[in-house]
Amino acid sequence: MNTVKLDKITLNIGVGEAGEKLEKRMKILEELSGTKVIKTKAKKRIPTWNVRPGMEIGAKVTLRGKNAEKTLKILLKAVDNTLKPKNFDKQGNFSFGIKEYIDVKEIQYNPKLGIFGFDVAVTLKKPGYRVAQRKIKKSKIGKKQLVTKEEAQEFIKKMGVTVE
Repeated sequence: MNTVKLDKITLNIGVGEAGEKLEKRMKILEELSGTKVIKTKAKKRIPTWNVRPGMEIGAKVTLRGKNAEKTLKILLKAVDNTLKPKNFDKQGNFSFGIKEYIDVKEIQYNPKLGIFGFDVAVTLKKPGYRVAQRKIKKSKIGKKQLVTKEEAQEFIKKMGVTVE
């Protein structure tokens, strides 16, 4: 029950505006993940950036299972299989950014789309975590069942990634 597993990977691109720019970014996420991409909407008004609530300002896709494992290995190669300790949070999740999508070997450069980066957020869990998320008979989980920062670093080291 103490083995750490990969729960999901969330790929996110923030654009700041709707339109053609957002559609171009969505194409890259679709090509990388092979699944449908969802547009994200602003929740707050930020007048200096001309952002209103409900305005589409980004895109994301969530990957689970075998597809997530395969994609994570590809994305870690793009950052030379190295992560910093500051990439990990207290709950055992970690995230990192890819500065240019052309760093990912599986994606071909398209001059029509331009060059941009995206964020990768990885969520880890232990077996039995579903008890806190289910709808019927929901209950709390003990502290031993939560993933710690150190356990997350050990999990990622088993994949051949160095944490510096």
